[in-house]
Amino acid sequence: MNIILMAPPAAGKGTQAKRISNKYHLEHISTGDLLRNLNDEKINELLAEGKFVSDELITEILENHLKSLPREKGFVIDGFPRNKAQAIAYENMLKRLNRELGIVIVLDIDKSVALKRIVHRLICPNCGAVFNDMFPDTKAKEAGICDNCSHKLIKREDDTEETYEKRYQIYLEQTEPVINYFKEKVYHVDSSINADYTFEQIEKIIGGVYDKH
Repeated sequence: MNIILMAPPAAGKGTQAKRISNKYHLEHISTGDLLRNLNDEKINELLAEGKFVSDELITEILENHLKSLPREKGFVIDGFPRNKAQAIAYENMLKRLNRELGIVIVLDIDKSVALKRIVHRLICPNCGAVFNDMFPDTKAKEAGICDNCSHKLIKREDDTEETYEKRYQIYLEQTEPVINYFKEKVYHVDSSINADYTFEQIEKIIGGVYDKH
């Protein structure tokens, strides 16, 4: 079971990827996390400005990570591919690794809702939990404190309206063509209501596809 999650910024890819990973015992691969874990100053500067690293670099990093996984281990990936060139490179990569493409789940969300999510987002640097005071279902019980581990929440430097606008335009120009490229494997989900509703839709899709096999 291999799944690609695609969506505009702040549609909840990371949250849903973790839930899918936990329920179906899949490896959660976030290309953003793979890049941040490199602790490279130039890469971190690019991310902070809402820009992306080269296709060649991110493809190489992802392929090395997939090579480290057991062959029988499925995965859910968010943050890749971001453009058609990456999509083609990803298909070639999967052929080299003898893995299946699987399915593509697209999280649809209104731009104004996504903007509120990203500008007001708070993250726990200890456990990775995400909170947002603008929405009741994601509001921390104690302001500024993680519900899970009581660590102080922080705001990511790149969670700004300016950065969001850049990423949203890149999504429209580069990532939507990827959805059309994979169209026979694509399933759409409404992610604008709340995380539980979104996940229920995802469960139905996964059940409908993989229960047939």
